[in-house]
Amino acid sequence: MIELSTPTASNGRVALVTGAARGIGLGITAWLISEGWQVVLTDLDRVRGSKVAKVLGDNAWFIAMDVSNEAQVALGVAEVLGQFGRLDALVCNAAVADPHNTTLESLDLAYWNRVLAVNLSGPMLLAKHCAPYLRAHSGAIVNLASTRAGQSEPDTEAYAASKGGLLALTHALAISLGPEIRVNAVSPGWIDARDPSVRRAEPLTDADHAQHPAGRVGTVEDVAAMVVWLLSKNAGFVTGQEFVVDGGMTKKMIYSE
Repeated sequence: MIELSTPTASNGRVALVTGAARGIGLGITAWLISEGWQVVLTDLDRVRGSKVAKVLGDNAWFIAMDVSNEAQVALGVAEVLGQFGRLDALVCNAAVADPHNTTLESLDLAYWNRVLAVNLSGPMLLAKHCAPYLRAHSGAIVNLASTRAGQSEPDTEAYAASKGGLLALTHALAISLGPEIRVNAVSPGWIDARDPSVRRAEPLTDADHAQHPAGRVGTVEDVAAMVVWLLSKNAGFVTGQEFVVDGGMTKKMIYSE
């Protein structure tokens, strides 16, 4: 399920990562643990989340959370503080991740509201409840947006709107919470976020990779590396920014021939 390098000695810092039971969130969690962070994983999937935390070892701790539910967010943050006494980083990755819905004329309002609640209200609620504790340790927030915040395929209104709003929320939070708390966003492009065993068993095609200026589709490790850098002291002068991790695709001019 998970491939994890040997953790370093604990660095004493605590991170909360949402949507961490699989994919990009899991990749970020594993990378942080490899650098000595204590990571609190949250996810709606209790079964997988608990299994993942067990595999990751002593530096991982799982709590179930619906990030769109303020009572659950408040309780979860209180649990983190009760268990570890501090919070240094927040990574908002949880999302309704399928960008495609139906045509605009058939778009269900309940679906729209659910996407906005998880993808946009969730990060706001987490920032709201984590801010006092992040401020105490000059912490940082990273929001996982998407290249779809700036470009679209048909029938992606809910997802695109939520990620565009998340970019705006990112710079608003950076101004409101600075200088004590830095806030940035990472916008992935096509990331092969499947479990490593699935990636090996069902590899992507040469054409999938070749269309990217970087020569390949992205991996969760590509995103994790950027997120972990943004949480580090090396990024101490960086806040309110969007970092695109897409292999150059958003800079490639494409016309149908």
